[in-house]
Amino acid sequence: MTETADPDVRLRPARPDDAAAVRDIYAPYVRETPTTFRTEVPSVEHVADEIREKRAAEKYPWYAAVDADSTLVGYAYASQLRGRSAYRWVVETSIYVDPDAQRDGIGTRLYDRLLETLREQGYCGAYAALGMPNPESEAFHERHGFERIGAFPAAGYKLGGWHDVVWYHRRLRNPDGEPAEPRPVSAVDDAFADFALDE
Repeated sequence: MTETADPDVRLRPARPDDAAAVRDIYAPYVRETPTTFRTEVPSVEHVADEIREKRAAEKYPWYAAVDADSTLVGYAYASQLRGRSAYRWVVETSIYVDPDAQRDGIGTRLYDRLLETLREQGYCGAYAALGMPNPESEAFHERHGFERIGAFPAAGYKLGGWHDVVWYHRRLRNPDGEPAEPRPVSAVDDAFADFALDE
């Protein structure tokens, strides 16, 4: 099925007061699916701190999708893949859309914006780790240019069974030689420069 973009949905930087809505979208995935290997729903305070820290550090974008009533209906963000220095030009991506808002093109708009921002920042690759089974997310990532590159078999036990983690990768850019350091988010997306953290 082809997604059609909902013109009433707009994208903006996430802010700490989105935390309750983010947690509410995320919670069913934690409680009911192996999509995420988290087994406890995070607190609103934890999510707010995560948004605040990510925004303050300016390394990785976090976008929220809000509808005409200003209700948050999805979000996407990037994170550090691993801590060692040579990994600093690649990221791990995450996206979650409210089930009632799926098939409206929101996920595509979020991911397109996220990946373009990351590319403009200077990141060279994006990875996504998918808890299995997850056919919808596999198809979504493949539509967005990701390729399946491998799996960690039986990597986690959740909901009464062992689940694989499948890794996907998308190349964002191909620099010649050593790339420049990634730029701050606000240097490539004016929305982050103009949108106050605590609005």
